[in-house]
Amino acid sequence: MGVIRWARHAVLLVGAISLAACMPVPSEPTAKPQVRPAGLGPQPQPTPAAPSEASKALTRYYARLQNDLLAQDLLRTGGGGVDTPYTETDLSRNFERIAFYNEYQRDGGLKPAGNTPEKLKKWTQPVRIGIEFGASVTPEKRALDTKNITGFANRLSRVTGHPVSVTNRDPNFYVLVMSEDDRAFARTRALEIMPGFARSNLVLLSNLPRAIQCFVIAAGRVSSEYEYSLAIAYIRAEGTDLQRLACIHEELAQGMGLSNDSPRARPSIFNDDEEFALLTTHDEELLRLLYNPALRPGMSLDEARPIIARILAGRYGPS
Repeated sequence: MGVIRWARHAVLLVGAISLAACMPVPSEPTAKPQVRPAGLGPQPQPTPAAPSEASKALTRYYARLQNDLLAQDLLRTGGGGVDTPYTETDLSRNFERIAFYNEYQRDGGLKPAGNTPEKLKKWTQPVRIGIEFGASVTPEKRALDTKNITGFANRLSRVTGHPVSVTNRDPNFYVLVMSEDDRAFARTRALEIMPGFARSNLVLLSNLPRAIQCFVIAAGRVSSEYEYSLAIAYIRAEGTDLQRLACIHEELAQGMGLSNDSPRARPSIFNDDEEFALLTTHDEELLRLLYNPALRPGMSLDEARPIIARILAGRYGPS
């Protein structure tokens, strides 16, 4: 989901960075993740006495925003229904747009990408999610978000057939839940985790527009730039419980390789209209398709198109 309207997320790219306000993974990787010291972990932060006025203002803003969207029957939490049918043709079209195109330029902050398809990007190694909280995040939010991230990681693993887990041992997909008061620490931490973090993207951590509640950045391997090996998802702690859960669903799913959005995707979280807050059955189909072994990282859209058609035909039978 792009930065239009309340733009929950954003997706950027360094090896493959995705900035999701909502945003997706940009074009071909230009920066490679650098070798980091073993056992790298965050330094302790001083605990703030109370939320700043800026943080409290954001909390009020996001609460009002959620109420406005719910009043419009948006932010649906079901997986879709009889009012949102989709076909094999819909899935093929939406997969092409979401997996092979980027919404924002690589290392370009919020600059829109062009309309040229990119190569397919995905993880080949197990995804190990490490969760880190800013010092200002309350114990209640930490417990809830940890539960939700762990549950969604298990769902991603089950849907894709690819290993995805939450662990504090050598994580390669960091989820940072931080408030406005943790901004300086978040910037420092992002550079520790991903030294190749582009300056244009660091600006987002220094002065993140309130329209963006979260983003994800994924980097490719040195040996194979289209194979993800490192990712950072950033989630604003000031969001409501539902907004933070929506960020978890979209950023982790986009960080798996579904980097773009499409106004024609429905029922889907990969759409700027905010109709759906959480991953849908349609989105599960896209993830399952992405992690089919026949679709390899670095594959062009022209190479992938007949394979996509064959996979979907096998799932849906003759049209």
